[in-house]
Amino acid sequence: MVLRLLLLLVLLSGCTSVQTAGNNSFQFARRVVTGEIPRAARFVNGQVRHLIGFNRNESSFWYADEVQGRPSIVIHLGEQMVYLFKGGELAGGSPISSGSEGYDTRPGRYSVIEKDIDHKSSIYGDYEDYYGNVIVTNIDNRNVSAPPGTRFEGAKMYYFMRIYGGVGMHQGYLPGYPASHGCIRLPGHMAEKFYYASPRGTPVQVVP
Repeated sequence: MVLRLLLLLVLLSGCTSVQTAGNNSFQFARRVVTGEIPRAARFVNGQVRHLIGFNRNESSFWYADEVQGRPSIVIHLGEQMVYLFKGGELAGGSPISSGSEGYDTRPGRYSVIEKDIDHKSSIYGDYEDYYGNVIVTNIDNRNVSAPPGTRFEGAKMYYFMRIYGGVGMHQGYLPGYPASHGCIRLPGHMAEKFYYASPRGTPVQVVP
């Protein structure tokens, strides 16, 4: 089965005249993200990576410091990946965790409308006593009242970039599947890179 998938991947990649050495691997990645590589090739590539134990949490890449141009962001919900483009060229990418069922991240065209490096949620978080001990964890303060003698401590969302409503990109835990309340979580080192590479007004497209 593995050999079949590997052979099919080679054949499909050959049909697109893609080379995977040197700078051409960069072009291959750009063409995959922008849809120039057929969906069949993308599927087989994903299956092969799964079979050989590919770890999505290690799939980040970053060329943005070497690429010029205006930044834009594409969030692929189906792939659970976010990509940075500069001047239309792929410049970086990171795994994400988007909204879980019932808290789905909405597809659409947005932009970065607010940035806050030390952001905390005003809705989700913990109730703590006045010594900082967590009394009730992972709550929605709209639905759960504070026990006597506690205060609300919002969940930390470092490198927060709001794109609509209460939804934004920020540092957070990635379990390998959509698990947030609608936000787009990134690993800490990638959240920082996206934050500094994306000024307010940066276009953001969320696709299924």
